[in-house]
Amino acid sequence: MTRIVWVLHGPNLNLLGSREPDTYGSTTLAQIDTDLATVGSHSGVEVVSFQSNHEGALIDRVHAAAAAGVGYIIINPAGFTHTSVALRDALLAVDIPFIEVHLSNTHARERFRHRSYFSDVARGVIVGLGAAGYRYALDHAIAALAQSRTGS
Repeated sequence: MTRIVWVLHGPNLNLLGSREPDTYGSTTLAQIDTDLATVGSHSGVEVVSFQSNHEGALIDRVHAAAAAGVGYIIINPAGFTHTSVALRDALLAVDIPFIEVHLSNTHARERFRHRSYFSDVARGVIVGLGAAGYRYALDHAIAALAQSRTGS
């Protein structure tokens, strides 16, 4: 089993650190990605991050995951969470386990944010824990990849 994890960030996450810090925190996307790469490196896992404000670019990235040997995906679909059947279908098509992550507690926000097109097919969902949610998702992915390697 491969030891590659892709972290996919949806629209507007490139503005983390300056965008609505009361909702999304002050940690930048670069800081999140650096932390995840460091944790992965210490565990023998390659972590590759990608952010796009464009739905098609994220779908193309998901399509490329299997050929790249990706064993796990961590995704924050951001605004696409509530709108993108196409991105959901891409994740189902590649059949790579994934965890859905959200910085804010989407269930404590506007009603339209309560519906996710990903949660029911994700291995897990982490909401409302800020940047730490990505770290928890990576910890799980690393453990799952290690378990699949040993056959346990």
